[in-house]
Amino acid sequence: MAVDPKSPSKAPDDARRRRLLEASLGVFTRFGYRKASMEEVARAADVSRQGLYLHFATKEELFRAAVEHALGTHLEAALAALTEVGRPLEARLVAALDERLGCYLGQMGGDASDLIETSGALTGTLLADHDARFEKALARAFTDSPLMAVYASAGLTAPQLARTLHATARGWKHTCTSREVFVEHITVAVRMLFAPLRRAR
Repeated sequence: MAVDPKSPSKAPDDARRRRLLEASLGVFTRFGYRKASMEEVARAADVSRQGLYLHFATKEELFRAAVEHALGTHLEAALAALTEVGRPLEARLVAALDERLGCYLGQMGGDASDLIETSGALTGTLLADHDARFEKALARAFTDSPLMAVYASAGLTAPQLARTLHATARGWKHTCTSREVFVEHITVAVRMLFAPLRRAR
């Protein structure tokens, strides 16, 4: 079997890139986009500025890659929680929403208020694309559950339930003071969603 000559160097490069992205996320969430510097990121990642610039030519490029890394990491964790075998759907929904949204609570520093605006300007449709993937996964989970037998009689579809629950969780993300409070609130929302199923039993 042929061996890819690039394989030996790929893993270290990937690990180094992940380390740079994780370090940059810490810097951006602490200082915000405008106040964060490539020098600070290099210091946090324990590399030289020249080493950082070998991977990312500009702060804009680094920021886009960091946001994509964060969104992708949390989305994959959310999808894994949503499809975990052996757990009730209610528990899976709470865990998935926590991995998708609750994980961000408490991470942003006082100087990072410009991150949302900057993220929208520099990352384009990235967030919307990840949201769409997550909602599709939620809808699949609803479709495969007894829940739809109850809600279909009211003319509601699985995508509608998915969008509504996701929007509810996004709202709590912006108002809850901690991740623990977010989980408490979203647990209530999920229980409300399942209440008709309990009555039907």
